[in-house]
Amino acid sequence: MNPSASTHVLVRGQVLHFVADPGPADAPAAWQYFDDGALWISDGHIHAAGPWSDISAALPPGIRHAATLHDHRGHLVLPGFIDCHLHYPQAGVIASFGRQLLDWLNDYTFPAEARFADVREAERSAAFVVDRLLAHGTTTASVFATVHAHSVDAFFNAASAKNLRMLCGKVLMDRNCPENLRDTATSGDRDSRALIERWHGQGRLRYSITPRFAASSTPQQLQLAGELFASRPNLHLQSHLAENPAEIAWVKALFPERRSYLDVYAHYGLTGPRALYAHCIHLDAADRQALAASGTAAAFCPSSNLFLGSGFFDHAASAATGMRVGLATDVGAGTGFSLLRTLGDAYSVSQARAAPLSGLRGFYLATLGGARALYLDEFIGNFTPGREADFVVLDWAATPELAWRMEHTQSLAERLFALMILGDERCVVATHVMGERVFQRTRPGYQPGH
Repeated sequence: MNPSASTHVLVRGQVLHFVADPGPADAPAAWQYFDDGALWISDGHIHAAGPWSDISAALPPGIRHAATLHDHRGHLVLPGFIDCHLHYPQAGVIASFGRQLLDWLNDYTFPAEARFADVREAERSAAFVVDRLLAHGTTTASVFATVHAHSVDAFFNAASAKNLRMLCGKVLMDRNCPENLRDTATSGDRDSRALIERWHGQGRLRYSITPRFAASSTPQQLQLAGELFASRPNLHLQSHLAENPAEIAWVKALFPERRSYLDVYAHYGLTGPRALYAHCIHLDAADRQALAASGTAAAFCPSSNLFLGSGFFDHAASAATGMRVGLATDVGAGTGFSLLRTLGDAYSVSQARAAPLSGLRGFYLATLGGARALYLDEFIGNFTPGREADFVVLDWAATPELAWRMEHTQSLAERLFALMILGDERCVVATHVMGERVFQRTRPGYQPGH
């Protein structure tokens, strides 16, 4: 390719990205930080990342003059946040009075999802959720739709309009649910196959086979889902696992011949690379080892787990096995779209497990960790040359509390931890997708003395 014929974007700011999990010791080799840094983006992909002086010196004069420059000096530039688990139809029931998981499903989730029989409701909700994700700095998510096939069409249409890298799937649910949300093993398989043909691999979109959870699918439906998952090498799969003790007891009663909740999924071929399970709280050591060995990933949903009283995910024990783990809001039991706020809850959960999460490891989870959990790290998650240029720009001093705290920090690790605990969507200055700005804060950040 002739570089001069490409479209070039330059970004200047405090650039941070990860090349590995920093681990509990915040290994310096796992991350790169350039205080006066730059991204050189060519045709929507990272061409180079490094110190501004080096990138600037390497630019041919023609590219320097033709490139679009985004000057974010004093702001943090990170890969776009990756939300590994959310239910877009539940955006309208965020902050409903919290009960336990099974009550939540019956009281809030199922009525909300039944409204998606109306195509217009699905389309309005999809547009709203995509816009709010971008306003919170999230550029990729693994998304549950509803049992209605058109709910997937609505979400993928909204995501495609913004050129987003997104995963979504139609919920499979043929028992233990309201009649107006029930498919059959045959119809669920048929609808999923049609949606795969329509959307999988279109632009930056990929399809996720989506059984809600083991208790709401018959063995026949789980069997067909496993066969479909195995039918193509790059399909994804998402579901729920071991979130709540009552749920686990229910699954045990439905599948008494299986050793564990995880073993139900494994028996039907629903584990392996590109399979992702939300929650994974109440697991024993054998199940954690089995998840890691099979390449199955976990979505850490701390805000939702605290809200519903489900328990504390053991991130340290899970990561120690080599399990892939990403961060997730779990909207709508999760209390918002902000992965920054979710990181604060992740710290609280990890502290309860006596293995507190550092700022560096937290931002790894929200970026490269999520990309690895979704098996999308060949495309997104860091600023390695060739990766797609999705990124978020954060204001360290977006609120008076943050600005005051930053005055008293001494290191990058301290600043990141403070941002993780005190930050929220007010910190998001801009969100870019494939180098193009798709969200910009319309109000100025906090300025000391104002």
